[in-house]
Amino acid sequence: MNQHPNYLLNKISGPTDLKKLSLTQLQQLAKEIRTLIIEKDTALGGHLGPDLGIVEATIAYHYVFNAPKDKIIWDVSHQSYPHKMLTGRAQAWLDPEHYQDVGPYTDPEESPYDYFAIGHTSTSIALATGMAKARDLLGGHENIMALIGDGAMTGGLAFEGFNNAAREKGNLVIVVNDNQWSIDKNVGGLVTALKKLRASNGTSPENPFTAMGFDYRYVADGNSLEAMIAAFKAVKNIDHPVVLHINTLKGKGFAPALKDEEHYHWASADLLSGKTSNKTKADANSVAIDVLKDEITAGQKIMAINAAIPANFSLDEIKINYPENYLDVGIAEQDSIAVAAGFAKEGGIPVLFENASFLQRAFDQLSHDVAANNLPVVMMVGRSGISNQPKTHLGLFDQVLLSNLPNWLYLAPTTLAEEKAMMHWAIRQRQRPVAIKMPAQAVPEDNLTGTLTDYSEINYQVKPGKKVAVLALGDFYPLGQEAASQLGATLVNPLSANILDKKTLAQLAQTHQLIITLEDDVLDGGFGQKIASYLGKSAVKVLNYGQKRVYTDQTPLDQLYKENHLTVPQIIADTQQVLK
Repeated sequence: MNQHPNYLLNKISGPTDLKKLSLTQLQQLAKEIRTLIIEKDTALGGHLGPDLGIVEATIAYHYVFNAPKDKIIWDVSHQSYPHKMLTGRAQAWLDPEHYQDVGPYTDPEESPYDYFAIGHTSTSIALATGMAKARDLLGGHENIMALIGDGAMTGGLAFEGFNNAAREKGNLVIVVNDNQWSIDKNVGGLVTALKKLRASNGTSPENPFTAMGFDYRYVADGNSLEAMIAAFKAVKNIDHPVVLHINTLKGKGFAPALKDEEHYHWASADLLSGKTSNKTKADANSVAIDVLKDEITAGQKIMAINAAIPANFSLDEIKINYPENYLDVGIAEQDSIAVAAGFAKEGGIPVLFENASFLQRAFDQLSHDVAANNLPVVMMVGRSGISNQPKTHLGLFDQVLLSNLPNWLYLAPTTLAEEKAMMHWAIRQRQRPVAIKMPAQAVPEDNLTGTLTDYSEINYQVKPGKKVAVLALGDFYPLGQEAASQLGATLVNPLSANILDKKTLAQLAQTHQLIITLEDDVLDGGFGQKIASYLGKSAVKVLNYGQKRVYTDQTPLDQLYKENHLTVPQIIADTQQVLK
């Protein structure tokens, strides 16, 4: 049921309706949109600070421009909630029964007002430049705009985009949404340049945008509807590239978000509803932090490196208590990997913390700078595995990226004790780059059968059974335990996603009729296919279980497991069919 039937927003089915409103009505609309963002995020969790800060700019854009003919690309698009409300999707905020009707990022399958499925940073300027080139070649006349936050400008692709956009001959507007924040506080030299522009009301001669050849405009109050409407009118139908630099307030209208910008960037329902967590049990993050503290205290020259997501890994403790051992490079995964390579080359011990979904942006550095130089970089990979996330945030491809590069060893712990042992070993060894797939699901603290301390050679851990061997990788080990128990099967902890224990595999092939592999990742190019390929000439049959090579989009986890036969009853039924 619509919780706000009297809201003005109910009368807005698209931007055309917006253009009929007075300034007073537009200001009322801004209040309504902020209320709805907070209400829905309180119920489900979601991006909060970025959306609260962009409300006026979004209303002004749709008031002045003529979408969907005129086009705007929202960088990252986590700030697109107000845009969605104004383009026919308001019901997904007005009515709790429809909260799940839309995704958290732009998606052309959802609306003609969205032009790309976007969830990663720094891509908007290059995308807009490509659209502008196509428009000019095809004889079009629409306005093309990219809106990029200052945090996203710490990514290298943003600079590449600016570099090429500056030489365009026709209309191209780049809005720099400057709220002084990324997910964490902004870092790097860009912070200084933008600060000087803000302090001088946009008149500082040290202007990186004009230095590249852009026309430049500045709006001191990007949360003023009057100012934003005037600014957008001034650049509408402009015949050359222009940077419109707007100063906005992240979290505007919600006091807690103004006091704690980092933790209210994306806010959980528990945080917004005031529920407190009494978490005392260890988890993958706390284990990693404890290892870092132990090794730093022991005198290891460690640098914990991340790309603007310290909260994802609970790194604040390192940032605060060990500042000399902590580096946030901004939203720049490529840079984080290359910096780690340089740190390792000079004798330091870099420990990277990377989100599996974002890691794909740094593939060349994983290969060219680390693997090709065989540098002892340590990398903790978080949020890897099959999930109900949007298609832009799937952590499904980390094993394919890492496991097929020479020199990299990709370890997959089945318990927290194993994660701890693997991390200590990886930090102390100096032979090769080592990545550790942090458990994304709940795993036991210990397996009670002893944990290895040396992973120089991969020796599978085997619990004997009959006929069937279940090789259960990483946090799918509990699934393997249950299946093996019901089948009376051999259970194997493979330890690594990419290095095979060929001796044990040969023995398993000789003594079993069927080998099952389980992996919490995409199947193609993954762990299971490596096993199947190695055993291709043997008589043993192999069944591989994991995620099909498709983009899923907020699909419920239970549904994904069923579709991929990742339930114990399905595994047993498949096994019985093969063994007939």
